[in-house]
Amino acid sequence: MTLELLAALGKGFLFAFVTVLPILNPAAAAPVFLSLTDGASERTRASLARRIARNVVWLMLGAMLVGVYVLDFFGISLPIVRVGGGLIVAASAWRLLNTSQSTSDNRTELAEAYTPEMAKRQAFYPLTFPITSGPGSITAAITVGVSLADPRLSLALARTGGAVLALLAIGVLVYLAYRYAEKLLKPLGEAGMIIFLRLSAFILLCLGVQIVWNGLHELGVELLRDGMGLSGS
Repeated sequence: MTLELLAALGKGFLFAFVTVLPILNPAAAAPVFLSLTDGASERTRASLARRIARNVVWLMLGAMLVGVYVLDFFGISLPIVRVGGGLIVAASAWRLLNTSQSTSDNRTELAEAYTPEMAKRQAFYPLTFPITSGPGSITAAITVGVSLADPRLSLALARTGGAVLALLAIGVLVYLAYRYAEKLLKPLGEAGMIIFLRLSAFILLCLGVQIVWNGLHELGVELLRDGMGLSGS
């Protein structure tokens, strides 16, 4: 029985890890984090990285455990979540693409203006949601939560425990990617950093449009299905 529980724990961990991490992709979001926190001190960015990582874990955990019930309670479908979240992602990316590069004097002013209080306000929106954890990762977490169910309570709890450990591991990876993002991208140089940030913003814009399109496509399929059902009756 112990081996069976350990196997369930491992399966829950691997399933949640490989399902959520590729969609979350903290390495890809790290350049966007740098761009949105332009002017912040290293200490402020470190504090933000901790807050975002903690927020991501709680957000993913909530989506995994109660996400389906919350959506059902408010009558919100997953396609609607994708459309709304995709619009937010696209809007954030558009602002990044149209932001002019700061001069050294402007960066000094930004550094003075980017206070810890401002960092606290931005830690969840938009840095945690939707930049780090968007509709795709929330949907993935909800899917993981549904897949953890088992007729035997012990196995269901073991799988859930493994999934929670996976979310904690993902939170650590988010923290490391954001905490050391500047050092990881420093070899690119200033010109390379600008190009990389612009490219990341463009990719983020495309991702937002793709999320919206997926949501609209699913809504269209549902409308067609409902229409065919009405015509058939």
